[in-house]
Amino acid sequence: MLKAGIKQVAKLSGVSPATVSRTLSNPEIVSAATREKVLKAIDECGYTPNRFGASLRTQKSGSIVVIIPDITNAFNAGIIRSIEDEAAKVGYSVLLGDTQRDPVKVRHYASMVRSGQVDGIILFSQHLPFDITPETTIDQLPPLVNSCEPLDLDGVCQVMVNNVAAAKEAVNHLISLGHKRIGAITGNMDTPSSNDRLTGYKQALAQAGIEFDANLVTNGNYLIESGKTATEQLLALSERPTALFCFSDNIAFGAMSALHDAGLKVPDDISVVGFDDTEYAAFMTPALTTMHQPLKEIGKNCMALLLAQIEKRPISQRCIELPIKLQVRRSTAQLQQ
Repeated sequence: MLKAGIKQVAKLSGVSPATVSRTLSNPEIVSAATREKVLKAIDECGYTPNRFGASLRTQKSGSIVVIIPDITNAFNAGIIRSIEDEAAKVGYSVLLGDTQRDPVKVRHYASMVRSGQVDGIILFSQHLPFDITPETTIDQLPPLVNSCEPLDLDGVCQVMVNNVAAAKEAVNHLISLGHKRIGAITGNMDTPSSNDRLTGYKQALAQAGIEFDANLVTNGNYLIESGKTATEQLLALSERPTALFCFSDNIAFGAMSALHDAGLKVPDDISVVGFDDTEYAAFMTPALTTMHQPLKEIGKNCMALLLAQIEKRPISQRCIELPIKLQVRRSTAQLQQ
C-alpha cells in the first residue's frame, strides 16, 4: 500500500496541493471551510508531512498539546499550570490550543499528533477531534486524555469529578441554611458537566421535598457576563430567590456584581454558591462559598495518564474520579425570616 502524499490529500479534499501545503504550514491564512476539508482528508488517508521524514515513526517530539475552549477561564488556567509543572519534570513542552469552541481549530490542533509535532493530546471537551465510527477502538487513537467532560468511547483515559454529587452538596448546604427558593444559573447546556450539575440541583430539591420551579433556572455560559445577566432576570421575578447556585465561580462573580448593582447584600439578602474554587474566589467581598475542584490533581493525573500512553506503559485505571468538596466562606448565611 502506497503512503498517502499531498496530491492524494489535495484530490480527496478538492483543493490544490499548494493549498494543502499552506493549510499545514500557515493555517491562519486559509479559510475555515478549506482547513476543515483538508484536515478531514488528512484524517481519512493518514497523511504525514514529508518534512518530518521517517524518523517520526520512531522518535518523539518532546511536546504535547492541550486543547481548551477558552484560555482565559481561570478554571482551565489552574489545570494547565499543573500540567505544565508535571510536563517540565520529565522534559516535555506544552503547546496550548485555544479553540474558542471552533471545531476547525480543534481538528487542526489534534492533527499535530499525526504530523509528529506533538506526542499526545489532553482534551477539554466531550467531542473527539477525530472522525470515528461505531467500530472505532481506543487502539486506533493517538495518546489522548480527556479532562472534565466525559467522552462516549470505551477505553479513553479520563480525569473527572462527580458533578451530580457535587451539585447536590452545594444545594444541600443552602437548604440546610433554610433556603427553599434557590435559583440556579447554568453553564453551557451542551456539555455533560452542566447537565450533571442541573441533575444534582434537582435531586437535592426533590430529596428535601422542595418542588422544582423551572422559573428559577436560567442558562448561562460559564462567563462572568452571563452570570450578571442571568441574575438580573432572576431578580425580575415576582418572588425572587433567596439563594443562588452558580455553575462556575465566573458565573458567581457576575451574579454578585448584579446583586451589588441592585442594592442587595450578599449574604444578608441573597446567599451565593459558586463552583470550581478558582484562585479569585477567596478574595471576593464577601469571600465566595464554592465547590472546590482539585485543579492541581486534575492536571497531575492528566499528564501521568498521557505519559503512560506515550511510553506504552500499562494503565490500571483509565478513568480517574477525583474528590470534590464544599469550601464554605462568607457568601452564604442562614435565611433571615
